[in-house]
Amino acid sequence: MLLAALRRCFRLAAMVMSFIAVVQAAQPPADLGMLRGGEGAEAFAQVSGPRPFEFPRDHGPHPDYRQEWWYFTGNLDAADGERFGFELTFFRFALAPPATASTVAASGEGASRWRTRQIYVGHFAITDVGRQRFRYTQKLSRGAVGLAGAGIPPLRVWVDDWNMATSSEGGATAWTLHAAEAGYELTLEARPLLQPVLNGDRGFSRKSSEPGFASYYYSIPRVAVQGQLLRDGKPLQVKGLAWFDREWSSAALSAGEQGWDWFALQLQDGSCLMFYALRRRDGGLDPNSAGTWVSADGESRPLASNDVQIEVFDYWTNARGNRYPARWHVRVPTAGLDVDVRPVLADQELTTVARYWEGAVDVAGTKTGQKAEGRGYVELVGYAAQ
Repeated sequence: MLLAALRRCFRLAAMVMSFIAVVQAAQPPADLGMLRGGEGAEAFAQVSGPRPFEFPRDHGPHPDYRQEWWYFTGNLDAADGERFGFELTFFRFALAPPATASTVAASGEGASRWRTRQIYVGHFAITDVGRQRFRYTQKLSRGAVGLAGAGIPPLRVWVDDWNMATSSEGGATAWTLHAAEAGYELTLEARPLLQPVLNGDRGFSRKSSEPGFASYYYSIPRVAVQGQLLRDGKPLQVKGLAWFDREWSSAALSAGEQGWDWFALQLQDGSCLMFYALRRRDGGLDPNSAGTWVSADGESRPLASNDVQIEVFDYWTNARGNRYPARWHVRVPTAGLDVDVRPVLADQELTTVARYWEGAVDVAGTKTGQKAEGRGYVELVGYAAQ
């Protein structure tokens, strides 16, 4: 009996070690390589022009494309006045092109429940403004045996015990969000205050003048959130405003592009600005940089590269010597917007499979000559060597 039990233990250990080895060998890109397309990208569905969007279906996965992500960022206030920023993001990366009957037969796919063509990554970060503390962590898993995945209906995206899921109460649609890391556990109910806003040309977001370098991209710029933040084991009731971004593609950046600066700003009057500045390797701004302005009444209009002017006024340097912009002057003349954007904490860098800066910011200035204030999030990608 003892010998049989030991054999079972050894077999189980071998299975676990084999699984870990497979996951480690199938990491998502540690830089922007997959987002640039590269070898094998042509075997996936291509983003070549506008398409009709259908909701809630398009909140769900698009496995014919090489990668996609579900992105929540937001600012929270506790009942005692403390402030927090949060990021909860789920990424799907394809390990192989979509299966056909012939490829399934040739590979033996389906013979094991552990086989998968998808890997999922989750990023969770908390900015604790009062304590001047930034905490983040990452989870990674294969999309097999219930470890991670995405599906609809109802919408559910998860990696291990982190998840976003749809619930309907009284006819209204809401999301539930949950993630945890050392010292912080966040559980939120999220209710969209706007309908999805299609960025670019009816949701077709071009990232380069070269064919195929584009994504399908929409946002919900105002999402009311409330729930509980468990900090060091002590519960805090929190509420605030979040931003939801949704994007999928098979190749987004061209070889000549270094990265991007992404701004998601929410003003107190209800208006919002999204803009991504695509940086070229030669230091210039790619003319395909673009964004969306959403007025206080919810009307949206696209912004071209020359519609938004951004000046960097300050920088923050990490321990490795990588320098990130750390204060900006943002102008959108057609909207009458003239504001300064400042991080609430200088160090909001995530050193995950990809190294990038993403953090909560304050917004202050004028809009059409009147005082304007707000909050938001900024993402900086491509500044740090991986």
